[in-house]
Amino acid sequence: MPRASRVAVLAEGQTGAGQLRAMEPAAQRLGLQLSVHNVGALEDIEPAFKAAVLERADAVIPLSSPVFFEHRRIVELAARHRLPAVYEHRQFTEAGGLVSYGPNISTIYRRAAVYVDKILKGAKPADLPVEQATKFELVINLRTAKALGLTIPPSLLQRADQVIE
Repeated sequence: MPRASRVAVLAEGQTGAGQLRAMEPAAQRLGLQLSVHNVGALEDIEPAFKAAVLERADAVIPLSSPVFFEHRRIVELAARHRLPAVYEHRQFTEAGGLVSYGPNISTIYRRAAVYVDKILKGAKPADLPVEQATKFELVINLRTAKALGLTIPPSLLQRADQVIE
């Protein structure tokens, strides 16, 4: 979407504040205006989408939040309002979202299980190292791109970990 200029960001209070601060310099460099919509509960999602449409957002980005675990509703609203959306986890793209880029949730849960095991065996949580995701996956849904009238560049498709056709 080379002509995109306004992106609606769905954020949940303090949960999204850090992500938003990290996103702002990149948006500025790309000439994108961010419009932030606070979504504190599931019932706030639909009004946020309606506001994004009214302000003529070109796309939407839901930040990481427990409120968004109900990913199907967000994907449905993005499709209904014809708003391309970029998500953090592949579950959104598998449910019909356009693009996701982020860590694999299954891998994160497996690593968390290792930590739980160590703690149950007596390890002190404060002694365990903090781990961050090292592998991020790009998933693109071509059916959704087609429905939105978007063409995904071949160079991006080649870099994708999965392309849903």
